[in-house]
Amino acid sequence: MTPKVALIMGSDSDLPALRPCIQALKKFGIEVEARVLSAHRTPDAAAVFAKNAKERGFSVIIGAAGKAAHLPGVLAAFTTLPVIGIPIKSSTMDGLDSLLSIVQMPKGIPVATVAIDGGENAAILAAQMIALSNPAVAQKLEEHKLHMLREVGEKDARLQEELKNI
Repeated sequence: MTPKVALIMGSDSDLPALRPCIQALKKFGIEVEARVLSAHRTPDAAAVFAKNAKERGFSVIIGAAGKAAHLPGVLAAFTTLPVIGIPIKSSTMDGLDSLLSIVQMPKGIPVATVAIDGGENAAILAAQMIALSNPAVAQKLEEHKLHMLREVGEKDARLQEELKNI
C-alpha cells in the first residue's frame, strides 16, 4: 500500500510555500492529500479530519499555518498520528509569530516543528517516519542523501577551481 500524508494548510495563500513539501513527498513515493482547513474558521472540520485520519490510512499529518498558527496543535489534539508543523511566514513578524505558536505546545500534545516555510524539511521528516516501516521510502531517502552528497561535492570542486583564479 502506498503511504499517505495529509497536508493541511490554514489558507490557500500558504500553497506557494508548500509546493516544495508536496513535490518532495511525491518524489519519495508518498501520496499526499492537501486540504484547506482552519483552526479558527473551521475548527469542527479540522477536528473531524484529524480524528478520522488514521482510519483513512494517513501515516503522518503536516499542518501549515501563519500568524496565530494554531492549526498543527489543533490537529495534534485530535489524533495519535505524528503531526509536523510548518510555520508560514506572514507579513506581520516574518513568521516568528507562527513559529512560536507551533513550537510552544503543552505537555502531552507534541508537534514536531520545522523552520519557517520549511516545507521540504517537513516532507523529509514525514518520509523518515514512514521509512521506519517502509523499505521503498527508506531507499528513496538513501538516494536523496547520496544526491545531496554528490551535489555538495560538485559545488566544492567548482569552488576550488574558481579559487585558483583569484
